[in-house]
Amino acid sequence: MRQKSVSIPVVLWLISGIVLVLAMVIIGGITRLTGSGLSITEWNLISGTLPPLSENEWLVMFEKYKQFPEYQKLNFGMTLAGFKQIFMWEYLHRLLGRIIGIVFIVPFLYFLLRKMLAPWLVKRLVFILLLGMAQGLMGWVMVMSGLSENPHVSHYRLAAHLMLALSLVGVILWTVADLVAPVEQKSTAKRPAYTLSWLVLGAIMAQIVLGAFVAGLKSGFSYNTWPLMQGELLPGVLNGVSFSEFYDNGVAVQFMHRWFAFVALAGILLLWYRVKQQVWRGRTQQFASLLLLTGIAQVLLGIFTLVLVVPISLGVLHQLVAVVLFSVAVLTVHQLRQPELVKVGYATSTSHQRV
Repeated sequence: MRQKSVSIPVVLWLISGIVLVLAMVIIGGITRLTGSGLSITEWNLISGTLPPLSENEWLVMFEKYKQFPEYQKLNFGMTLAGFKQIFMWEYLHRLLGRIIGIVFIVPFLYFLLRKMLAPWLVKRLVFILLLGMAQGLMGWVMVMSGLSENPHVSHYRLAAHLMLALSLVGVILWTVADLVAPVEQKSTAKRPAYTLSWLVLGAIMAQIVLGAFVAGLKSGFSYNTWPLMQGELLPGVLNGVSFSEFYDNGVAVQFMHRWFAFVALAGILLLWYRVKQQVWRGRTQQFASLLLLTGIAQVLLGIFTLVLVVPISLGVLHQLVAVVLFSVAVLTVHQLRQPELVKVGYATSTSHQRV
């Protein structure tokens, strides 16, 4: 058990990191939906901080882009003005990554030198730093997969890139929760709701991975009807598709993403019901209710995004709400670590006792 010792500047700093990562997710979504992700064909950590500043520099960057299959096969004939448009979204995405690194490292060193960080927190922050570095590296590994004869990034690498971003958000949120609302005492009692909350978190992450597969395979632009897929529950084109090919098949991935959403939502509903049945503190019930409302909103948003053929605004919003849903699930799990209250039959005056 950690004693409650909240440093407001540290908490605000960590929250600012979460906000910046969410902004990164938004710009990343726009970059993907506008087809901008392969416009910068080099990874120059320092020299790439500034965009082209003259017409000649723009022409040099454009010529480099022309050497790769995306231009030759998909964007042949693109004008310099069109290139500038896709370039700037990818540039902003990378620039924000650099800003996040600075916003994390500089205050971290300051707090460390001022001895404002407990030993356990230093270890956690080093882990967060490593996660952030892995996220940036995976972003480039993902881009490299599209600088090939097949000018599309690997949906596996796209999913890994997104999951690292989620992990970053999750660990930072968990750290903030440890600082603001540390677990008061450990309970050895079996708590089904706590176990279920981890399963729900896992289901949400699995659904987000499927969503990344849908995005990477661009399968959200096909079968834009709901609940059936062009009049079929399971499209006939999937007949004969082997299990090894399933996750590389856009139709199969869209089918799984459609219906696994309701599996995850059912888990969220069951968790909400379990929490309501137990005498958890009010904050826990609030998190469970917020999780359920966010889950319902995300499913509805996904349906609208599909039937409207993935407009950029809804596609980005769907991705953002997925991160919010994941975040609420993380906080719900953390809150459920608190020991539950005494049985329902006890009087209100005893409600602060712990099992």
